[in-house]
Amino acid sequence: MRGAGGPPMSLEGVDDALRRRGEERERVAGDLLDLDGHQSVALLSGLALTGETGRRWERARGLIATLWWLFDGYRRVLDLAQEARAAGRPDLARLTALLAGPSVELKPEDVPVERRSLLRAVGEQITLDVALARMDEAYREAAATVAAVDAAWSELLPPLDRADAARRAARDAATALGEPDPVLDRLDAAAARLRERVTTDPLGSAALGPDLAAALAAATARLAELERAALLREDLAARTGRLAARIDEVAAAEAEARAVRDTVQRKIVAPGLPEPPAQAAALRDRLAALGTVGGRWLELAERLAALEQGVEEALARARAAADSAGGLIGRRDELRGRLSAYQAKAFRLGHAEDAGLAVLYGAARDLLWTAPCDLRRATVAVAEYQRAITRIGAAG
Repeated sequence: MRGAGGPPMSLEGVDDALRRRGEERERVAGDLLDLDGHQSVALLSGLALTGETGRRWERARGLIATLWWLFDGYRRVLDLAQEARAAGRPDLARLTALLAGPSVELKPEDVPVERRSLLRAVGEQITLDVALARMDEAYREAAATVAAVDAAWSELLPPLDRADAARRAARDAATALGEPDPVLDRLDAAAARLRERVTTDPLGSAALGPDLAAALAAATARLAELERAALLREDLAARTGRLAARIDEVAAAEAEARAVRDTVQRKIVAPGLPEPPAQAAALRDRLAALGTVGGRWLELAERLAALEQGVEEALARARAAADSAGGLIGRRDELRGRLSAYQAKAFRLGHAEDAGLAVLYGAARDLLWTAPCDLRRATVAVAEYQRAITRIGAAG
């Protein structure tokens, strides 16, 4: 495009420049309106921002003010150029000066009060191209700040919203139970502090991700506890009945463990068995004590759940004790079977009358068929008999 100091533009050149500048003006106006109407811009404008977000938004707000200031100057020049072109005899020199020269006059006092910021405007005259380049630069930076804030809010607010929903549901459940819930009160206060930080400084809150996840997890866990308490209120009799039956199973398993231990002590020498567990009576006492909790459903649900877990653990211990004690009888029987198998092998090898083998066999058999059985010595005796037959087999 010709400059103002050169020859004037042709009429065709003027018309082409006016068309292009008009399209630019419409595009820039649309971008500015989109930026001004962005939901995050509206939110940022109404908040007392802090931290990194406050600093960046103050600059972005100044850039947006500068954008409109530049655009007003740009628009005024185009309006003048269009009026000059519409005259009966267009002044091409003046049109050239408007479209190609430093025709955009920027006066600080022209910035509306509501658009002023700490970025002070400086009076000067620039070309339409310079004005457009400055608008593009300011728009990109301001839009980048708005986009960063929007992305931060999009990442940080949903966990808080989900936590809020969980706490509201938990509060409804607590109200239905007729109980105050200080845990929910604490969760509400902590969530309010997190929301304040995320709302006023989203760009400085990136490190809050674990805290937000923890807030959601805590709210969800409390809702689950209250829902369990509500279910318990509807099903208390059935659950305590099932629990009483399960405690009976614990008592039966403990009785079996004692019986097995008594049997082992008669049949096995010094097995070193511990005393079998005896928790059934204490568990019955804990079940009976639940009746003193009354209508405190949260506490009752917690104590009942703990008792149910305790019953299952006691049942597992009793069964394990019986299995452990019974395993010693099984070990003795396994040694008896192994001794018989190697005796049969001696017969197959033709050594049924071997005196040395007979002595070893007799020693092992006496140990295994004597009550109480000394498993340690019996194990050694069977192993000696086994080695002797293995040597004979290898020699043959």
